[in-house]
Amino acid sequence: MMVQKCLGLIAIGLVASVGCLAQSGGRLLVVEKGAQSLGVVDAAAGKTEVSISEGALPGKDTGHEVAASRNGKLAYVPIYGDSGVGSPGTDGHMMVVIDLATQKVVNTVDFGHPVRPHLPVLGPPVAGHPDGLLYVTTELDKTVTVIDPKTMKMIGTVPTGSVQSHMLVVSHDGKRGYTANVKPGTVSVLDLVGRKTVTVIPVSGMTQRISISKDDRWVFTSDQTKPELVVIDTKTNSISRRVTLPGLGYGTASTVDGRWLLVALDAADKVAVVDLKTWTVARTVDGLDAPQAVVMSPDGKAAYVSCQKSGRVAEIALTGEPAGWTVKQMIPVGKGADGMIWAGIR
Repeated sequence: MMVQKCLGLIAIGLVASVGCLAQSGGRLLVVEKGAQSLGVVDAAAGKTEVSISEGALPGKDTGHEVAASRNGKLAYVPIYGDSGVGSPGTDGHMMVVIDLATQKVVNTVDFGHPVRPHLPVLGPPVAGHPDGLLYVTTELDKTVTVIDPKTMKMIGTVPTGSVQSHMLVVSHDGKRGYTANVKPGTVSVLDLVGRKTVTVIPVSGMTQRISISKDDRWVFTSDQTKPELVVIDTKTNSISRRVTLPGLGYGTASTVDGRWLLVALDAADKVAVVDLKTWTVARTVDGLDAPQAVVMSPDGKAAYVSCQKSGRVAEIALTGEPAGWTVKQMIPVGKGADGMIWAGIR
């Protein structure tokens, strides 16, 4: 019955098709930062269903990253500005909320002054907030801002103890946050319940993106001064080991079973597959173009990698052992493909 209903809706237009994707198991959202838009991707069909404008933004201001509401109906896109971290440019001060069914900006959160808001993360349900709390890095304030997604009101901040707290990951229990502080080359450990900085861990002369293992045991970031993956022990809040990579690392993501870590190698145009048992690179998947972010399909059968220069998303089939993993398809999206998230699946 649901399939028939969706087919009928699709016949009456594109808005209906996006709604059907939500019912049939979610869709991939991709920030198209070169086009000031958000792409809604039907990964199974290998196509972008629609690119939704981020609204009437000044100049080349745009979002870089995206989060989705728990029900998959809304997308949260902080508007960073028109530059990269630490570079001269405009300083964003708001986040737009996009309704994926109507394909419109339906709300905005104004931080009140320039903060360069960047990475949004929807945390797990917690007491008093069954939909979770929305955390957004507010870089110029050296904080993570806490937002109630039900009211879209700012309800607090967490100090990071560092400048350029650009990227954020939240533990699966919602108690800890970890920010990658780019040019200081550090990682801040945050107490999200007490809303305070626990410690700041020196990593290198520069770091970038960040992720966490499925069991919350390890936090991963990449040294930007040499080709190494840096592994942080969340029990001791210290560096456990460094893994040599075949190029400078960028975005990372663990496979659904927690066995492997995929590391985008931006300048090398490939993805490294790290064995999380032996802490070595098992292989690389080549043929990508400036890979940025990595996300896993909810069923664990594929990884999706945004390729910024070509405006495409690579689907890597994760069938069998890593030796057989290959690029299955390249999905065209908008210019400057970067941050991604699945919507409609929890």
